[in-house]
Amino acid sequence: MELAEAFQKAVKQVDTLTQKPSNSVLLKAYALYKQATQGDNNNERPGGFDFKAIAKHNAWLEEKGQTADEAMTAYIDLINGLVAAES
Repeated sequence: MELAEAFQKAVKQVDTLTQKPSNSVLLKAYALYKQATQGDNNNERPGGFDFKAIAKHNAWLEEKGQTADEAMTAYIDLINGLVAAES
């Protein structure tokens, strides 16, 4: 299976999870998805008290420098691990 196909399959599998992952796992998945689809985070850090937006921004920054293929592979591994843990 091609990497892009496997990535899209993993994206769809997220919706089939029966147990909600922890916030840290959700942030990691978000950050890897954004890195894979949009590249490095060059956006301005959110201000104020929007802690959720700040956490997402910071999580994405942690993935900076990864190629799209590296981020896709990490995302696939993360989601496959969640799916396997539910089996």
